[in-house]
Amino acid sequence: MNDNISDKDKKDWNKFINSTEKLPNKDFKHQKNKNLKVRSIDLHGYTLDEANKTIEDFINKAFSENINKLIIVTGKGLHSENEKDPYVSKDFGILKYSVPEFITNNASLMNMINEITDAKIEDGGAGAFYVFLKKNKIIR
Repeated sequence: MNDNISDKDKKDWNKFINSTEKLPNKDFKHQKNKNLKVRSIDLHGYTLDEANKTIEDFINKAFSENINKLIIVTGKGLHSENEKDPYVSKDFGILKYSVPEFITNNASLMNMINEITDAKIEDGGAGAFYVFLKKNKIIR
């Protein structure tokens, strides 16, 4: 084995060490294939405030019941009433964007969450997303 490390390897290593980029958790990726307890909720027709309150309660309840995966259907916002109001943001008034933003900005919810990803087409595609919850270590 060669003990000499090239300058390029040293630079690459330093770049890696100093990077703020997050690496994917390979252990979590393998965990997804196990038996998942799944719950879903459909937020069609909810106002933004109703959706945020409902989703907070839904995540807290699912976490306490050791649910692993949540499917959250928001819709794509195609029939949103916000299109008619010139004073409302066309992008962030839609639940599709606002609900994930609400979740990621809520520290207590994020403490229970491993990952948030886009949903597969069979679960709602662009009108839905997944929330993978951490294991609740407190048994109730």
